[in-house]
Amino acid sequence: MDIFIWNIALTAVLAFIGYVMKEKSDEIQRIGILLNKTREEVARDHITRVEVRADSQMLLDRLDRLEQKIDRLVEQHRA
Repeated sequence: MDIFIWNIALTAVLAFIGYVMKEKSDEIQRIGILLNKTREEVARDHITRVEVRADSQMLLDRLDRLEQKIDRLVEQHRA
């Protein structure tokens, strides 16, 4: 009778350990999928060097035009 109870107790403990390991494995797999999706979203949202240079050049061009307008305004004011 003692062996029967011991077998039931060991089976219950092993079943619980197996259940916990399965749940943890599923959770790790879910987190891995979420991590891959996050990596894709981060890569999609980042700006490239080419885009930075293009935006910087556009900003510099606008500042140059503004500088030219200010120069013309100063020249007109002096004249």
